[in-house]
Amino acid sequence: MGDSEQVKANRFRCENCGAELAWDAGARKLKCAHCGFAMDMPAGGGAVVERDLFAGLAAAPKGYGTVTRSHRCQECGANVSFPEGVTSTKCTFCGSSKVLDQGQNQNALRPESLLPFGIDKRHANEAFSKWLGKLWFRPGDLKRLAAVQEVNGVYVPFWTYDARVHSDWRAERGRYYYTEEEYTTQENGQTVTKTRQVQHTQWEPAWGNRDDFYDDLLVCASKGLPEDLAGRFRSFDTKQLVAYQPGYLAGWRAEEYAIDLRAGWQTAQGRIEEEQTSRCGRDVGGDTHRSLQVRNEFTDLTYKHVLLPVWIAAYRYQEKVYRFLVNGQTGEVVGKAPWSVVKIALFTLCCAALLAAIILLARGHGQ
Repeated sequence: MGDSEQVKANRFRCENCGAELAWDAGARKLKCAHCGFAMDMPAGGGAVVERDLFAGLAAAPKGYGTVTRSHRCQECGANVSFPEGVTSTKCTFCGSSKVLDQGQNQNALRPESLLPFGIDKRHANEAFSKWLGKLWFRPGDLKRLAAVQEVNGVYVPFWTYDARVHSDWRAERGRYYYTEEEYTTQENGQTVTKTRQVQHTQWEPAWGNRDDFYDDLLVCASKGLPEDLAGRFRSFDTKQLVAYQPGYLAGWRAEEYAIDLRAGWQTAQGRIEEEQTSRCGRDVGGDTHRSLQVRNEFTDLTYKHVLLPVWIAAYRYQEKVYRFLVNGQTGEVVGKAPWSVVKIALFTLCCAALLAAIILLARGHGQ
């Protein structure tokens, strides 16, 4: 299919009553909300493909391949695609009412693969409740009084990047050695002479290299998700990715990527280079090092455009709104919560009392 050809839109109709089918996260099937009819996702979705980072752009399919309409938020910049017939007056991500109706962007790269929703709304709420109960230094009534607002399931765009990296490094390796020196001090009104160990560093040149492979490094392509939350997800299992099929989006919202492939790679490259500097630093050896210089060479660069399932919601506590996200594959929760000043103060006092007791014991032992 050429880039200029339009993708035929798919519709998923119930065989019993003719209503629209939607992907059911609990049953993991396409299901009819009217009569309960369920069916497996039709075969023929293709394979999960790794594309050459830049050469694959020209041949990549465009659009979602299903009938959708889109809203762009003027506050956070998210562009969310809704199933046909669904309307919204608020942004799925930030709750703003400043949304503009617009057509689907047929030039957006179609996702290569996705992780289907496996956690439904009920289980997402249960995961959030358990998460609240495990938080430390939070108000004691938080779990009881937290009022969860509307919970929305959204397929969020991510880029994954694979890369082989060869790193050459140079540095100065430092090894500690100690000498003894005398010093004077006052004890019981008397000047006394004592000795102590003084640390020095012997420096020597060091160099080396290493080879590493990064597999499915995730970069969030959304502007709707808060960066400080989206980056905290740790449990997406990309080994479970399935080839993209429009049926998985039936009944669900999906955000178009706002961070393009090249900008996403710049983020990924920066993270890789930072990690390589850290790894090379550990390779230097010795007791310490300085003047570390690292030169990285990247090869075998590939990418995937994927959609990952996220439940997005907020809760209100004492008239303030806090946001949280639930991993739609595993149930992992990341979010924000108020701090308890009283609990933190009590913990600080306990630590101070313990430290004072240790100092007193140490002094008594010294005497």
